[in-house]
Amino acid sequence: MSIARTHLILYVRDQDASAVFYRRVLGTEPLLDVPGMTEFALSDGAVLGLMPEAGIARLLRWELLPDDPAALRAELYLVVQDPGAIHARALAAGARELSPLLPRDWGAEVAYSLAPDGYVLAFARNT
Repeated sequence: MSIARTHLILYVRDQDASAVFYRRVLGTEPLLDVPGMTEFALSDGAVLGLMPEAGIARLLRWELLPDDPAALRAELYLVVQDPGAIHARALAAGARELSPLLPRDWGAEVAYSLAPDGYVLAFARNT
């Protein structure tokens, strides 16, 4: 599997407050700062994303998530060549499907699953 880019996305209560905190901690301005997502470059291939907790509710069906969806704290978002195949491997390995591979409004096709340890996995291809 060749990973083009890795996003670690933290689900935050207050996107603006979290963005201020990470600006100070990282000593840099975000690459992207729009309602619903703030992104900071960590290295050439890694990005820290801050998404409001309500944002994940908009993307995924809550009834498929753990009993307490607020327990979800993070997502590993991997940009790969064949997200459908990687998603299928995750499901075969024991993940639960949260959303099949679908076009998203930010210009990517993404499939979502829930790993046995409770973290959200996203496998994406930019379109």
